[in-house]
Amino acid sequence: MSQLGQLEKPTVDSFLNKRKIYCVHNFIPLSGFPEDYTRLLNLYWEDVLDHLKRLETAGKVKKVFYENVYLEGEEGLNVIRSINEKAFELIKQKIDAGALFIPIENREILGAFIDWRSCLSVVRTKEVFSKIYTFYLEILNNRIAHIRNIIENNLQPGEASLLIMEDEVRSKIQFSPDIEVFLVRPPSSDNILRWLKDYFDKNSS
Repeated sequence: MSQLGQLEKPTVDSFLNKRKIYCVHNFIPLSGFPEDYTRLLNLYWEDVLDHLKRLETAGKVKKVFYENVYLEGEEGLNVIRSINEKAFELIKQKIDAGALFIPIENREILGAFIDWRSCLSVVRTKEVFSKIYTFYLEILNNRIAHIRNIIENNLQPGEASLLIMEDEVRSKIQFSPDIEVFLVRPPSSDNILRWLKDYFDKNSS
């Protein structure tokens, strides 16, 4: 797995014929949060765009994958726009440059995943948590397998792709050895994580 900023000119050539995934953590707007958070988000997505431009020396994005969307075409893009305007703007830019948007979710699997994860967030007893976690883990594995298959079956030799997805789940996906994974992690992502931690620490006390 490669970190952003490691691509010197001699190194780029070694990636040209490989399948590539540029992975971006999906920070989303949160209703009712302070304006400070919005400013950090805007900076983050600007940095992501800038870093992607540099990464694309190893291959222009030809396929775009986004979590939590199972609808195709304009319907799927409208869902992304309603959830995360900044991510939509990035995706639209790549589509306008010739990339293809491909949904990676299965409606039934995604629905069950969200339901079981929601249950875990409210359960109070260890015994119940253990039982629910078993069902959650099963559906999580099904979701991971489905997403992996969609991406690998649609990513052609030499192609580069953009995957916008939360790191917690994305990090569990084990892609084939012939796929090179690049993590797009600008410093502004750490700023958001620190801000969120401070915010929740203050509001939980």
